[in-house]
Amino acid sequence: MAEIPEHLLKRAQEARQRAQAQKGGGEPTASEPSGAESSEPAEQGASAGPKIPEHLLDRSKSAREQAAASGAAPAPAAAATAPVPAGPARPEPTGPGGGTQRLLTVVKSGSIQDVKATPTDKVHVWPHLLVVEFVAALVFTAFTLIFSIFVNAPLLELANFNETPNPSKAPWYFLGLQELLTMFHPMVAGVTIPGIALFLLILAPYVDRNPNKKPEDRKFAISLMTIHLMFWAILVLIGSFFRGPGFNFVFPWEAGLFFDL
Repeated sequence: MAEIPEHLLKRAQEARQRAQAQKGGGEPTASEPSGAESSEPAEQGASAGPKIPEHLLDRSKSAREQAAASGAAPAPAAAATAPVPAGPARPEPTGPGGGTQRLLTVVKSGSIQDVKATPTDKVHVWPHLLVVEFVAALVFTAFTLIFSIFVNAPLLELANFNETPNPSKAPWYFLGLQELLTMFHPMVAGVTIPGIALFLLILAPYVDRNPNKKPEDRKFAISLMTIHLMFWAILVLIGSFFRGPGFNFVFPWEAGLFFDL
Protein backbone atom coordinates (compact mmCIF):
# COMPACT_ATOMS: atom_id res chain seq x y z
CA MET A 1 0.00 0.00 0.00
CA ALA A 2 1.20 3.50 -0.73
CA GLU A 3 2.41 5.54 2.27
CA ILE A 4 0.95 8.92 3.22
CA PRO A 5 3.42 11.66 2.25
CA GLU A 6 5.35 13.30 5.05
CA HIS A 7 4.07 16.81 4.34
CA LEU A 8 0.48 15.61 4.71
CA LEU A 9 1.31 14.07 8.09
CA LYS A 10 2.79 17.38 9.21
CA ARG A 11 -0.34 19.20 8.13
CA ALA A 12 -2.50 16.76 10.11
CA GLN A 13 -0.35 17.23 13.21
CA GLU A 14 -0.55 21.01 12.96
CA ALA A 15 -4.32 20.80 12.53
CA ARG A 16 -4.61 18.65 15.65
CA GLN A 17 -2.43 21.08 17.65
CA ARG A 18 -4.58 24.03 16.61
CA ALA A 19 -7.74 22.12 17.48
CA GLN A 20 -6.41 21.23 20.94
CA ALA A 21 -5.30 24.83 21.54
CA GLN A 22 -8.78 26.09 20.67
CA LYS A 23 -10.38 23.63 23.07
CA GLY A 24 -8.00 24.68 25.90
CA GLY A 25 -6.15 21.43 26.00
CA GLY A 26 -2.54 20.91 27.02
CA GLU A 27 0.55 20.98 24.89
CA PRO A 28 0.53 18.42 22.10
CA THR A 29 2.86 15.50 22.50
CA ALA A 30 5.60 14.65 20.02
CA SER A 31 4.29 11.18 19.29
CA GLU A 32 1.11 10.41 17.47
CA PRO A 33 -1.70 8.32 18.93
CA SER A 34 -2.49 4.92 17.55
CA GLY A 35 -3.95 4.46 14.09
CA ALA A 36 -7.51 4.27 15.41
CA GLU A 37 -7.20 7.68 17.13
CA SER A 38 -5.05 9.52 14.58
CA SER A 39 -7.67 10.21 11.96
CA GLU A 40 -10.33 11.69 14.27
CA PRO A 41 -8.35 14.83 15.28
CA ALA A 42 -7.31 15.25 11.69
CA GLU A 43 -10.90 15.20 10.57
CA GLN A 44 -11.98 17.51 13.42
CA GLY A 45 -9.25 20.06 12.67
CA ALA A 46 -9.72 19.95 8.94
CA SER A 47 -11.63 23.20 8.99
CA ALA A 48 -8.78 24.98 10.80
CA GLY A 49 -6.05 24.14 8.29
CA PRO A 50 -5.33 22.49 4.96
CA LYS A 51 -7.30 19.30 4.38
CA ILE A 52 -5.84 15.87 3.73
CA PRO A 53 -7.03 14.60 0.35
CA GLU A 54 -10.06 12.36 0.56
CA HIS A 55 -8.44 9.44 -1.28
CA LEU A 56 -5.60 9.34 1.29
CA LEU A 57 -8.08 9.30 4.17
CA ASP A 58 -10.00 6.53 2.47
CA ARG A 59 -6.80 4.50 2.11
CA SER A 60 -5.93 4.91 5.81
CA LYS A 61 -9.46 3.95 6.88
CA SER A 62 -9.48 0.85 4.70
CA ALA A 63 -6.04 -0.13 6.06
CA ARG A 64 -7.28 0.17 9.64
CA GLU A 65 -10.40 -1.81 8.89
CA GLN A 66 -8.38 -4.59 7.23
CA ALA A 67 -5.95 -4.64 10.18
CA ALA A 68 -8.83 -4.84 12.67
CA ALA A 69 -10.48 -7.62 10.67
CA SER A 70 -7.28 -9.65 10.70
CA GLY A 71 -6.91 -9.24 14.45
CA ALA A 72 -3.66 -7.24 14.40
CA ALA A 73 -3.68 -3.73 15.77
CA PRO A 74 -1.78 -1.16 13.69
CA ALA A 75 1.52 -0.03 15.12
CA PRO A 76 1.77 3.58 16.41
CA ALA A 77 3.49 5.97 14.05
CA ALA A 78 5.62 9.03 14.70
CA ALA A 79 4.04 12.38 14.00
CA ALA A 80 6.34 13.49 11.19
CA THR A 81 8.19 10.43 9.93
CA ALA A 82 6.38 7.13 10.60
CA PRO A 83 4.17 5.78 7.81
CA VAL A 84 0.57 4.71 8.26
CA PRO A 85 0.25 0.97 9.17
CA ALA A 86 -0.01 -1.06 6.04
CA GLY A 87 -2.51 -3.84 5.54
CA PRO A 88 -2.55 -6.54 2.87
CA ALA A 89 -1.18 -5.56 -0.52
CA ARG A 90 -3.70 -3.78 -2.65
CA PRO A 91 -3.78 -3.95 -6.46
CA GLU A 92 -2.06 -1.14 -8.27
CA PRO A 93 -4.35 1.51 -9.71
CA THR A 94 -4.82 1.26 -13.42
CA GLY A 95 -5.69 3.74 -16.12
CA PRO A 96 -9.08 4.25 -17.83
CA GLY A 97 -8.39 1.38 -20.21
CA GLY A 98 -6.94 -0.90 -17.58
CA GLY A 99 -3.34 -0.21 -18.62
CA THR A 100 -0.49 0.13 -16.15
CA GLN A 101 2.06 1.83 -18.41
CA ARG A 102 4.49 4.29 -16.95
CA LEU A 103 4.47 7.90 -18.07
CA LEU A 104 7.74 7.58 -19.98
CA THR A 105 6.30 4.76 -22.10
CA VAL A 106 3.53 6.91 -23.53
CA VAL A 107 5.34 10.25 -23.82
CA LYS A 108 7.39 10.71 -26.98
CA SER A 109 11.11 10.89 -26.38
CA GLY A 110 11.43 14.05 -28.45
CA SER A 111 9.41 16.04 -25.91
CA ILE A 112 11.69 15.18 -22.97
CA GLN A 113 15.02 14.64 -24.69
CA ASP A 114 17.20 17.10 -26.56
CA VAL A 115 18.75 15.19 -29.43
CA LYS A 116 21.73 17.23 -30.61
CA ALA A 117 23.09 14.79 -33.18
CA THR A 118 21.47 15.49 -36.57
CA PRO A 119 21.51 12.81 -39.27
CA THR A 120 23.43 13.61 -42.44
CA ASP A 121 23.43 12.14 -45.93
CA LYS A 122 27.22 11.87 -46.16
CA VAL A 123 28.95 8.56 -46.81
CA HIS A 124 32.58 7.50 -46.85
CA VAL A 125 34.53 7.53 -50.12
CA TRP A 126 35.64 3.98 -49.42
CA PRO A 127 33.87 1.67 -49.91
CA HIS A 128 30.67 3.42 -50.99
CA LEU A 129 31.93 5.67 -53.81
CA LEU A 130 34.93 3.72 -55.07
CA VAL A 131 33.02 0.46 -55.33
CA VAL A 132 30.38 2.08 -57.55
CA GLU A 133 33.04 3.70 -59.74
CA PHE A 134 34.96 0.42 -60.04
CA VAL A 135 31.82 -1.49 -61.09
CA ALA A 136 30.96 1.22 -63.64
CA ALA A 137 34.50 0.98 -65.10
CA LEU A 138 34.15 -2.80 -65.43
CA VAL A 139 30.79 -2.46 -67.19
CA PHE A 140 32.10 0.03 -69.76
CA THR A 141 35.23 -2.01 -70.34
CA ALA A 142 33.14 -5.12 -71.01
CA PHE A 143 30.86 -3.16 -73.38
CA THR A 144 33.85 -1.80 -75.35
CA LEU A 145 35.35 -5.29 -75.62
CA ILE A 146 32.11 -6.87 -76.87
CA PHE A 147 31.50 -3.97 -79.26
CA SER A 148 34.99 -4.32 -80.77
CA ILE A 149 34.40 -8.05 -81.36
CA PHE A 150 31.21 -7.63 -83.38
CA VAL A 151 31.89 -4.27 -85.12
CA ASN A 152 34.76 -3.98 -87.60
CA ALA A 153 36.39 -0.57 -87.26
CA PRO A 154 39.76 -0.71 -89.08
CA LEU A 155 42.08 2.25 -89.49
CA LEU A 156 41.60 4.18 -92.73
CA GLU A 157 44.28 4.44 -95.38
CA LEU A 158 46.84 7.21 -95.35
CA ALA A 159 45.40 10.63 -96.10
CA ASN A 160 45.77 11.90 -99.67
CA PHE A 161 46.11 15.66 -99.69
CA ASN A 162 45.24 15.69 -103.41
CA GLU A 163 41.83 14.18 -102.78
CA THR A 164 39.30 15.60 -100.31
CA PRO A 165 36.67 13.10 -99.15
CA ASN A 166 33.07 14.00 -99.84
CA PRO A 167 31.47 14.59 -97.38
CA SER A 168 34.28 15.85 -95.18
CA LYS A 169 33.04 15.57 -91.60
CA ALA A 170 34.70 16.52 -88.34
CA PRO A 171 34.93 14.00 -85.47
CA TRP A 172 31.57 13.32 -83.82
CA TYR A 173 32.28 15.55 -80.84
CA PHE A 174 32.77 18.52 -83.23
CA LEU A 175 29.84 17.73 -85.54
CA GLY A 176 27.53 20.01 -83.52
CA LEU A 177 29.85 22.95 -84.17
CA GLN A 178 30.13 21.99 -87.85
CA GLU A 179 26.34 21.86 -88.04
CA LEU A 180 26.14 25.39 -86.66
CA LEU A 181 28.50 26.55 -89.40
CA THR A 182 25.91 25.51 -92.01
CA MET A 183 23.29 27.76 -90.35
CA PHE A 184 25.13 30.88 -89.15
CA HIS A 185 28.08 33.07 -89.93
CA PRO A 186 31.39 31.56 -88.70
CA MET A 187 31.72 34.34 -86.12
CA VAL A 188 28.29 33.57 -84.72
CA ALA A 189 28.55 29.78 -84.96
CA GLY A 190 32.13 29.45 -83.72
CA VAL A 191 32.38 32.23 -81.12
CA THR A 192 29.11 33.86 -80.12
CA ILE A 193 26.83 30.86 -79.54
CA PRO A 194 29.44 28.63 -77.79
CA GLY A 195 30.59 31.62 -75.72
CA ILE A 196 27.07 32.41 -74.54
CA ALA A 197 26.49 28.73 -73.67
CA LEU A 198 29.69 28.52 -71.61
CA PHE A 199 28.95 31.84 -69.89
CA LEU A 200 25.50 30.62 -68.84
CA LEU A 201 26.99 27.43 -67.45
CA ILE A 202 29.52 29.47 -65.47
CA LEU A 203 26.76 31.68 -64.02
CA ALA A 204 24.50 28.73 -63.12
CA PRO A 205 25.98 28.12 -59.61
CA TYR A 206 25.62 31.83 -58.76
CA VAL A 207 22.03 32.10 -60.03
CA ASP A 208 20.83 28.86 -58.43
CA ARG A 209 22.24 29.00 -54.87
CA ASN A 210 20.14 26.12 -53.56
CA PRO A 211 22.46 23.93 -51.42
CA ASN A 212 20.18 20.89 -51.69
CA LYS A 213 21.63 17.91 -53.57
CA LYS A 214 18.33 16.23 -54.45
CA PRO A 215 17.49 16.47 -58.19
CA GLU A 216 13.80 17.15 -57.50
CA ASP A 217 14.77 20.27 -55.56
CA ARG A 218 17.22 21.62 -58.20
CA LYS A 219 14.80 22.28 -61.04
CA PHE A 220 16.68 25.30 -62.45
CA ALA A 221 20.08 23.60 -62.60
CA ILE A 222 18.67 20.35 -63.99
CA SER A 223 16.63 22.20 -66.64
CA LEU A 224 19.60 24.31 -67.77
CA MET A 225 21.94 21.33 -68.14
CA THR A 226 19.25 19.25 -69.87
CA ILE A 227 18.61 21.97 -72.46
CA HIS A 228 22.36 22.33 -73.08
CA LEU A 229 22.92 18.59 -73.57
CA MET A 230 19.81 18.05 -75.73
CA PHE A 231 20.67 21.01 -77.96
CA TRP A 232 24.19 19.68 -78.58
CA ALA A 233 23.03 16.05 -78.95
CA ILE A 234 20.49 17.00 -81.64
CA LEU A 235 23.12 18.90 -83.64
CA VAL A 236 25.50 15.91 -83.44
CA LEU A 237 22.78 13.49 -84.60
CA ILE A 238 21.85 15.72 -87.56
CA GLY A 239 25.49 16.07 -88.61
CA SER A 240 26.06 12.30 -88.29
CA PHE A 241 22.99 10.80 -89.95
CA PHE A 242 21.37 13.56 -92.03
CA ARG A 243 24.36 15.08 -93.86
CA GLY A 244 25.54 13.55 -97.13
CA PRO A 245 27.87 14.59 -100.02
CA GLY A 246 28.61 18.30 -99.97
CA PHE A 247 27.28 18.31 -96.41
CA ASN A 248 23.78 18.52 -97.86
CA PHE A 249 20.72 17.39 -95.92
CA VAL A 250 19.72 13.80 -96.77
CA PHE A 251 17.52 11.07 -95.29
CA PRO A 252 19.61 8.14 -94.06
CA TRP A 253 16.95 5.56 -95.01
CA GLU A 254 17.15 6.74 -98.64
CA ALA A 255 20.76 7.82 -99.29
CA GLY A 256 22.51 5.72 -96.63
CA LEU A 257 24.98 6.65 -93.91
CA PHE A 258 27.91 8.91 -94.71
CA PHE A 259 30.24 8.47 -91.75
CA ASP A 260 32.83 5.94 -90.64
CA LEU A 261 33.25 4.54 -87.17
